[in-house]
Formats: sequence, structure tokens, C-alpha cells
Amino acid sequence: MKLELTKINGSKGPSVTVEDAVFAITPNKPVVRQAVLAELNNMRQGTHASKNRALVRGGGRKPFKQKGTGSARAGTTRSPIWRGGGTVFGPEPHAYSHKVSKKVGKLARKSVLADKASNGQLMLVDELKIDSHKTADFVKILNTLGLQDKKITILSSGKDRNLELASQNLHKVYLVDAKSVSTYDLIDCEIVLLDKAGLAILTGILAG
Repeated sequence: MKLELTKINGSKGPSVTVEDAVFAITPNKPVVRQAVLAELNNMRQGTHASKNRALVRGGGRKPFKQKGTGSARAGTTRSPIWRGGGTVFGPEPHAYSHKVSKKVGKLARKSVLADKASNGQLMLVDELKIDSHKTADFVKILNTLGLQDKKITILSSGKDRNLELASQNLHKVYLVDAKSVSTYDLIDCEIVLLDKAGLAILTGILAG
């Protein structure tokens, strides 16, 4: 399979041959769903909590004597049936973490990349190096590439301070290392933008 190469100045370059085993497979939607749900669950903190009768402050003294009042017996004012009492079966902190195998994770990412490539949502540029850390200069580059107002995931081939600073103020642009990109990073965008170095890293990880 070949991908069209676009230079950073907007001109077209020669097509680049890419690995069919990564970019030309039949997308497996159930696997993509499984991987994305696992990633979203792993993002959850799971810190939601409520107070049961043991955790609500107070209630240590018996509110009234056991017999002779005509009222139902009560041992604490923090019973769930009392106003100000504890919550019954309320949310408690717990982990939502969910694991998928490496094989499933790879197949999910390859499926998304293949789908993006077939729908023209994967853009390959020669190099993603910029000389300025200014957001305005980076926006000009995106406009030159025809990516204005697009939700973009950029796959970098390594740490680039200028690229980090220039892109961090753009709420529709997400910069992620090609080595650690997730299925959700790839699917939650309109365009996946990467350079030849990032392509080599991604292919090396997913083709194996």
C-alpha cells in the first residue's frame, strides 16, 4: 500500500510504500470497541464515595430509651432511615481498570489506522520539525496543510520542545509519542498526522 506524502510547505512529494499488515488490513470493529472501552475505564479514578452509617459523624448515643416512648426502638440517629443518617448501598471507591492482551491492543490500533488510511484521514508529512515555539507559526503550518479547524492527533517521533509548546494551546490538537499512542488517541480525531520517522516507529511496533 502507498501513502501520499505531503511536504511541510503543502506541496506533494513522492508516495511512500507502507506495511500492508498495518495499514491495509480489514478493520476489526469489535476489537476496537473492546480496546477503547478498556482504555476509557483505565482513565477513571474510581474515587466516588458516600458515607454509610459507620462513616457518618455522630450517633454514638442512643437517642431515647428502649421502652415506654411509644416510638420504634432506635440505637443511633445515623441509621439510614433517619434524616442525616448513612446511605444504603451508595457508591464506594473501587478500581475500574481493565486489561486487554498485547495482541488485541495491536490489532485495535492497526484496525483504526487502516480505516483512517482508507478514508483519507491519515496524513503523512516528510518531517514534523518546526523552528519556532509560537502557536501562531504552527497554526500557519496547519493551515498550509489544509488542516484548519480539524481535530488532529499528531504522532511525534520523539521529544520536540518547540512542537510541544506550539501545539499545547490548541484545544483541537493532541500531541502524543508514536511509541505510546493508544487506540482512543487514534480514533478520537478527524486526522492522524505523522512524519516518516513516526511512521517507522509505528510500523516497527505494530508489524511485529
